[in-house]
Amino acid sequence: MIKEGVEHVSKTIVSVDNTAKALGSGDLDVFATPAMVALMENAAMNAVASFLPEGATTVGAEVNTTHTKPSPIGAEILAKARLVTVEGRKLMFEVEAFDSVGLIGKGTHVRFIVDKERFMAKMK
Repeated sequence: MIKEGVEHVSKTIVSVDNTAKALGSGDLDVFATPAMVALMENAAMNAVASFLPEGATTVGAEVNTTHTKPSPIGAEILAKARLVTVEGRKLMFEVEAFDSVGLIGKGTHVRFIVDKERFMAKMK
């Protein structure tokens, strides 16, 4: 059973591959907002992964974030997700991202618990 309050921290290093310039979300060599959001989603996914029944996973459904500070190539980025609400299959997280200087972004993220096979079958 998934309990509110579970947390996970995911990490990455800013490289030329996850900059705004590389991902097309801007034209500067700084950590890209889409990369920050992906790291936040990864933290949320991993926060609850060990609590899921066999054959289940979670999928992202909604992200609401701010990205308030640039981070240069070489910076270590940490994204923290904390489960704040469980409503059946719906999981709501608070997410934050940090570099060595401090907070660079925060927001909320919603994921749903799904059966992997049924979810993938929807595409056929």
